[in-house]
Amino acid sequence: MHTAYISHPFCAKHDVGHWHPESPARLSAIEDRLHAAHLFDYLTHHAAPMAHHVHLKRVHSSEHIDRIEATAPYEGIAHIDGDTAMNAHTLDAAYHAAGGAVMAVDRVVHGEVENAFVACRPPGHHATRNQAMGFCFFNNVAVAAAHALEQHGLKRVAIVDFDVHHGNGTEDIFHDDPRVMLCSTFQHPFYPYSGADSGNDHIINVPLAAGTTGKRYREIFEAQVTPRLEAFRPEMLFISAGFDAHREDDMGQIGLVEADYEWITQQVMDMAARHAGNRIVSVLEGGYDLSSLGRSVAVHIRTLAGL
Repeated sequence: MHTAYISHPFCAKHDVGHWHPESPARLSAIEDRLHAAHLFDYLTHHAAPMAHHVHLKRVHSSEHIDRIEATAPYEGIAHIDGDTAMNAHTLDAAYHAAGGAVMAVDRVVHGEVENAFVACRPPGHHATRNQAMGFCFFNNVAVAAAHALEQHGLKRVAIVDFDVHHGNGTEDIFHDDPRVMLCSTFQHPFYPYSGADSGNDHIINVPLAAGTTGKRYREIFEAQVTPRLEAFRPEMLFISAGFDAHREDDMGQIGLVEADYEWITQQVMDMAARHAGNRIVSVLEGGYDLSSLGRSVAVHIRTLAGL
């Protein structure tokens, strides 16, 4: 099998109210679309394990982990900020989401599959070393990248983040670690209002104006992202796969469509073929319009799976 699909039932139990856009219905929309597109049975399916503290402490402080655990309620809802809240199942869901990312790395590095998609929530790319924010508690893609470096001995890995929001948490974690290249394309100015004036030789931030079309996105990606990745020669690639830059998603104002996500995925796959032995781990981030989310993830996975 070419592509692993990693999820866990607990990831659908993190539910802080019908009003919240980061809802359990996101996973249902993805799986429904995969079934409708006859993709589901072509994937190898794995239940995400829980991450261990050793995995989390590579990218988060002990104080952060302790604070998340102390905030978790036995019942009801506990708010970290206006956007980020926990119910009685959130902590388990967050541990499984991070653990799914770790499992994906192990499966890919061991050659059991060429790539993997981690269909877990809550998402992660806004979680900094010391702060939960933006619907995120643990930074799943950062946990995965650190695992590839520390457990498997890789020297250089790259993260491509195409969520409509800047991957501020991932930048915070890896800002001083030149083994990790982060390439984040994002609408600006926009939440979390960062990225336009930060970055360095291995943190490649690409702010996009509201209204950016798919055609313009591809031109910018080829000019600003592809050459930097090519020069970096990553030994493994990670994707922070947020689909809220879709033109139907009212979370942002970028005009991507399914064909653009197919194109971006193919660019990452081509890079992985040249430098990384085809090794890719893609981790779900945003995407809140259920119809476009399901369609976009299906295209993303179909491309990863070579179908």
